[in-house]
Amino acid sequence: MCGIVGYLGPRQAYGVLIKGLHRLEYRGYDSAGIAIENTDGELEVYKHRGKVAELVAYCTGRKKEGTLGIAHTRWATHGEPNETNAHPHLSTSGRLALVHNGTIENFAALREALTGRGCSFVSDTDTEVLVQLIEYIQAQTACNLTEAVRLALHEVIGAYAIAVIEKDSPHTLITARKSSPLAIGLGDGEYFIASDASPIVEFTNRVVYLNDDEMAVIRRGEPLEVYSLDARPADIAVKELDLSVSQLEKGGFEHFMLKEIMEQPSAIRNCIRGRVAEGHIYLSGVEENKERFRNIRRIVIAACGTSWHASLIGKRLFQELAEIPVTVEYASEFRYSKTLLRPDDMVIAVSQSGETADTLEAMRLARRSGAFVYGICNVIGSSVSRAADTGTYIHVGPEIGVASTKAFTGQVTVLAMLALSVGQLRGTVSDAQVTEIARAIERLPELTEKTLKLDEAVRELSLRFTFARNFLYLGRGYNFPSALEGALKLKEISYIHAEGYPAAEMKHGPIALIDSDMPVIFIAPQDGLHEKIVSNIQQIKARGGTVVAIVTEGDTVIPPMVDAVLEIPAVPEPLSPVLAAIPLQLLAYHIAVNKGCDVDMPRNLAKSVTVE
Repeated sequence: MCGIVGYLGPRQAYGVLIKGLHRLEYRGYDSAGIAIENTDGELEVYKHRGKVAELVAYCTGRKKEGTLGIAHTRWATHGEPNETNAHPHLSTSGRLALVHNGTIENFAALREALTGRGCSFVSDTDTEVLVQLIEYIQAQTACNLTEAVRLALHEVIGAYAIAVIEKDSPHTLITARKSSPLAIGLGDGEYFIASDASPIVEFTNRVVYLNDDEMAVIRRGEPLEVYSLDARPADIAVKELDLSVSQLEKGGFEHFMLKEIMEQPSAIRNCIRGRVAEGHIYLSGVEENKERFRNIRRIVIAACGTSWHASLIGKRLFQELAEIPVTVEYASEFRYSKTLLRPDDMVIAVSQSGETADTLEAMRLARRSGAFVYGICNVIGSSVSRAADTGTYIHVGPEIGVASTKAFTGQVTVLAMLALSVGQLRGTVSDAQVTEIARAIERLPELTEKTLKLDEAVRELSLRFTFARNFLYLGRGYNFPSALEGALKLKEISYIHAEGYPAAEMKHGPIALIDSDMPVIFIAPQDGLHEKIVSNIQQIKARGGTVVAIVTEGDTVIPPMVDAVLEIPAVPEPLSPVLAAIPLQLLAYHIAVNKGCDVDMPRNLAKSVTVE
């Protein structure tokens, strides 16, 4: 979940590294650090607790000249966030500096062994163990840095993306990865490394993504070298980035989260472009695997967080439109359970970043079981896209705010298109229904734009609830997962306790919490369960609860019985969660702003969860 950056070339490294850290700060912001090899061959290392801006202030006036450097922004795993535990970590002699994203699971055993051989440690981190191990191997074998890194990584159990530099070696940078992302940008006589492409795109659109168990040797003025950990040369595939600097900036918005909420009409337009036309759906992943889809026995969807909520909606879509039994699993639980997968099963992996550690491991487990693996992710070239048999990108553009917004609506849109396409292929959905839903998908961008006009009404409504201590979100059918997602958004960025429930389940416990101080948000569009949810609302009101209802435009039944109403346009029932998500996102956003919370970087969280 941490972010790493590196540079080797003719520029002064400091500016490149700091700008890269700012771009990667959504991955972690507990502490930050930088190591630069200066013109005298010395390693200058500066670290500071807190965000990158605090590191910049700390570095002001200090010596920072040099054209080789590495940097890191941290989400703490081992050891509290402080200067000592911040990266880069130095070896005992001070000759080596290393940054690391991931978790070394056997660090305690390695640390004990190294301590017994005379090594000393100053931090509580797993990362320091690796840099000390590399130096120990160098001392014992008299090998060069490349060979020492390779041998050390054979001793490591866990996940890592690393970058290492060595004192008095201003022309060499070593990187490696396993289960944590790493991209190498190829410039004109210069190289950039980063946890993702966002720090690279300003300088070059040509990147190489390292695969698991690969390491790269980067030397000034020489071609890139990539090797497997058994020292065999590996293929180098250069990709072109479809990304612009403007997509990584706020564009006049106060926060990235608000920008990304407001981008949803264009994001969905990009998501469906070339896939929906004149009432028909075309997905290449389905068209190229028709027989697999015709013969699917069962679907298992593996995901985490917001993607898990989107997957719950996907479950209902597949079961109702394609008549395929579906289970939705937390990827973190699925990977440690007895899956009972068969070759005629399909596993769908859903991840915004395409780098979620648990989801990737679930995919590997599925592949070993012979199941067909379908990936749904946002980031082109990500690990999920490379690990899947086939899949679909959501194409909503980079999402910088830690709380996911446009990725959620993009995921639901892709799952709707996928379920509808498979249902049509299997003959479980009528042509009329396909046409109705497909045409509604074509209209989603304009309907989303219309829904966003609720912003001012939601902002005013948020003032009533800024200091609420608890919320209850309730929905039914397709919108039970919407309740879960709405509650998660509020928890993530405002730190208010919130729970999402199926509306009918409140009678089995949560209704005991209802009083005048408990706001209840109902997601209640005009659908097949409308009458049932009206009854649920009445039960809350009878106990003095404060009710806000998200309803379909023109609803005359619910508005008179609740305290506030937010109207969304009418759409076919399977698509209602896309529009219902918007007022829920806006409510969480405005409450968090009212409270003075850091909306884009909420405490204890990081955007991409690349460790267990």
